[in-house]
Amino acid sequence: MEKDIKKRTQIKIDVGLDENRLPLEMKWDASDGGGKGDCKAFMLAMWDRAEENTMRIDLWDKEMSIFEMQRFFHQTFMTMSDTYERATGKKPEAEAIRKFAREFAEKAGILG
Repeated sequence: MEKDIKKRTQIKIDVGLDENRLPLEMKWDASDGGGKGDCKAFMLAMWDRAEENTMRIDLWDKEMSIFEMQRFFHQTFMTMSDTYERATGKKPEAEAIRKFAREFAEKAGILG
């Protein structure tokens, strides 16, 4: 597989912590022109080949409000449904995730 790689890129996440190791500041940068910026929260999920298991890192800063977190989760659910559909072609299951996301947003009271 290594010989097939034509280019490498990096995505960096820099986290500034307080004395209790809680995030105060988070910055991201994509080396291949993907952008850069500040963020209040991120979720990173990776599929481990050897363990055949999901590894996760979820961080948010002290300034992230509950309303912002609810919107973050809703938007994450929606993009997960799109990604799932593109990756598997399974539209009914993707629609089930979208339905859940809409119900979540209604219960959370975050729809306009």
